This record gives sequence, structure tokens and C-alpha cells, in this order.
Amino acid sequence: MEAFFLVKNGSADVAFERRAISLKQPEALEVAIEVEAFGLNFADVTARLGLYRDCPPLPTVVGYEVVGRITETGSDVNNVSKGDRVIAFTRFGGYATHVVTDSRGVAKIEEDYPVGKALALGVQYTTAYFSAEMASSLNPGEKVLIQAAAGGVGTALVQLCKHKGCKIYGTAGSEEKLAYLRNQGVDVPINYRTQDFSEVIKEDLDVVYDSIGGSTFKKGFKLLGPGGRMVSFGAASQLDAGNFFSKIRFGLSFGFYHPVQFIMNSKSLSGVNMLRIADHKQHLLQHAIEQVAQLAKEGKIDPYVGGVYPASQLNEAHTALEKRKTMGKIGIVWEE
Repeated sequence: MEAFFLVKNGSADVAFERRAISLKQPEALEVAIEVEAFGLNFADVTARLGLYRDCPPLPTVVGYEVVGRITETGSDVNNVSKGDRVIAFTRFGGYATHVVTDSRGVAKIEEDYPVGKALALGVQYTTAYFSAEMASSLNPGEKVLIQAAAGGVGTALVQLCKHKGCKIYGTAGSEEKLAYLRNQGVDVPINYRTQDFSEVIKEDLDVVYDSIGGSTFKKGFKLLGPGGRMVSFGAASQLDAGNFFSKIRFGLSFGFYHPVQFIMNSKSLSGVNMLRIADHKQHLLQHAIEQVAQLAKEGKIDPYVGGVYPASQLNEAHTALEKRKTMGKIGIVWEE
């Protein structure tokens, strides 16, 4: 049994070491999984760069989702069985050939479901489902803005919003990604490198899904009409904040808000951190991951896979994700 340990912060070329590990026995509500593949998420990049406060002390094994087969179950597990092929939320520890994780973040998947698509159902589609269905109670026909819409969570949100018949504005940073957004069903793709989305959008929005933060968050909030909801689930633009003073400016760029602003305009702001849901609301995590697995089985969502790399190319995959050169889901398979 092996895992990639994050041993130092910085470039992907020097950050990881492949080491042997041992596995504990599953507790009552846990399962042991032999891992077929694990997913990469932007939080992994921020952890590698030393910007993710939830990351355990180094050396540690990061990673939030795996696809694999259950080899053992705890005494109180009743939603999956030994031998099942599953997608599992791991709350760190995912970059490994074997994991033990809470069964309430595990869902059974079809034997022939492609591994890259299965990985997307983990953090990305579960985050999108929680954001759309639980944090913002998305209604049919609403007008939404999805920042970084060509990314993993962005793609998931596009598909969920399209399923509800919403009008979708989506931002991305290249013509290739804009073409991808059109193909996914985005009504108004916006190149954030050449256009200011706050000037392109001429109507009040019902929901804004923001993973960028900073001034992007502030502009998005101003676009909300009465009854509008802002859902924030990331701060990717923090990577552009270098020194201490840049980070202070980044924090201030979100703007300042008072409850009266929300009350008078009937607006709301929700923050989504699936680690907190996994820690304190396991039943909600279980509901979300089971729902996305069912939607995938019914063909109502179709994850886009940007790349599945062999384990020997973990560094290359991490760098591509950091440089925003990817679309959809990125994963790593152990079999090389």
C-alpha cells in the first residue's frame, strides 16, 4: 500500500513523495476501499502552495475523493457492501492506493461507469448539487451566473442549472473554453480576460455561484436582484495575491456587508465548504453524493473529463490544474 505525501509547499515538482502506508481497521460506520483512481481539486493546489488552512501539518496525504472497490465494512454500515464499486469522499488521504473513510460519504456506481466521470461525482458534482439544491434552492427558469464555468464544479453547475431550465451566464478565460461552455449549454459565455462580466450582464440575476472571490465576488453580488442568492465556495484569485500586503488587499476587495443590506433587498449569502458538511452534517453529504450518483445513472448529468493521468504524472496534472489549463475533471489512476 502506497500514497503520495505532500512533504513541502511549493512547486508540484518538489512537493510530493511516494511512500509506503499502513491501513487501520474500519470503525463502525467506515469502509475500507482499494483505490482505482483519485481526483484532483483546486483545494489540493492551494494546500500544496500552503494557502489552505484546513490542510493537516506536513507531511500529509491530501485528496478528497476516490473511485474504488470496498474490501471491508464496519459493523454499522448498511448503504454499501463488500465488493461494491464506489465513489467516496475522503476528507484528506485520497492520494493513496487504499483508504478508510466514512460510509456516509460513499455511493455505489455502475461497474462500467468511466473512472474519470465517476471521480467528478465526488467533490465537484457533490459541491455543485449542495450549492444549487440545498444552499440556494434553485428554481426552474432562474437567471444565474457561474464563475469559472469551464472548471469541474462550474461544469457540474452548468448541467444542474440547465436541467432546471435556467438562463446561464458563464465566465471562462479562453476562446477554447468559451466554445466548451456553448457546447455545454451556457446561454451567454463571457471571456473574463477581455470582458467585464458586470458590464455584459444587463439584467438582475437570481443566483451567482462564485469560486473566484475578491472583487469578482463584489461585482457579482451587485448583480443580484431582489430575492437573489450569492453562493460562495472558493477563492481561486487568492493565488494572484503574492506578498502580505497583496493578501490584505485581496481580503478587502470582497467588500463590506451589513445585515440591513440583505434585509432591505431580500438578498442572501451562503458559503459552502464540504469539509464542514462532512464533519458536522454527514446525512446531508450522504444525500448529496447519492443524488448525483443517481442523476448520473439516469443520464441527467454527464461529467466532462479533462484528463486522467497515470500516477507517474501527478506533478504534471497538478501544474496543469494550477495554471488553469484544464477543463472538467482531472484524475489520477494507479494502474500505469
